[in-house]
Amino acid sequence: MAAFPPETAIHALTELRLPAQWKSPVNTDAMLHILGSSPSSSPGACAPGFRVLVVCTGNLYRSPLAECLLRQQLLDLDARQTIRVSSAGTEALPGTPMATTVASFLLARGADPSGTNSRRLTKELVENSDLVLGAAREHREAAVRLAPTWSLTRSFTLCEFARLVRAEDASGVVDPAARFANLVQGAASRRGAVRAYAGDDDIDDPVGAGPQEVQKCLERIEGVVQRVATAVRTG
Repeated sequence: MAAFPPETAIHALTELRLPAQWKSPVNTDAMLHILGSSPSSSPGACAPGFRVLVVCTGNLYRSPLAECLLRQQLLDLDARQTIRVSSAGTEALPGTPMATTVASFLLARGADPSGTNSRRLTKELVENSDLVLGAAREHREAAVRLAPTWSLTRSFTLCEFARLVRAEDASGVVDPAARFANLVQGAASRRGAVRAYAGDDDIDDPVGAGPQEVQKCLERIEGVVQRVATAVRTG
């Protein structure tokens, strides 16, 4: 039987279309089992600290909001700023500022919205991240397609990661960056353990929605980010 490189096999598996009621993490778990992927594999030398990349489509609403909120909630924990949070969009127009609604939402919560102009998701951004959090499954899958070997065990949707993360995975670990790394490994190990329905882990794009729908979207992201930050902070 012919052998194929891991990148080819992973790409083929990510293109499979299983029944809609099955959740994508189940498929990812199968890939990990078949290919023996390991979170410790690396495409190159790792920079010190821990790097989080949040991804949505336009990099105007969902991902910059999650980026700024997560950074704010980890400030007092990570005084040395070893955890670096950034964002990108699969269809972003580089240099576009975040939506004014998002900036106002952040300012009302004491978060700094500056320095978050949009940028396009690239393979380099994915490979320079220790954790990729997509607003929806399409964004998680975009990261995996760009850098399959590196990102398969490091890419989640934001809601998926919040659902799978457990503070006890980093019990006794004091360093914030090391804690985050332990949490990612623990979350990856739980994929496929519990099935959920398609869409449970997606945050819909609020572009074009009415003010109430946009507010609900922003508040949902705030709540999910809070769950992630709590796991990182709890030692």
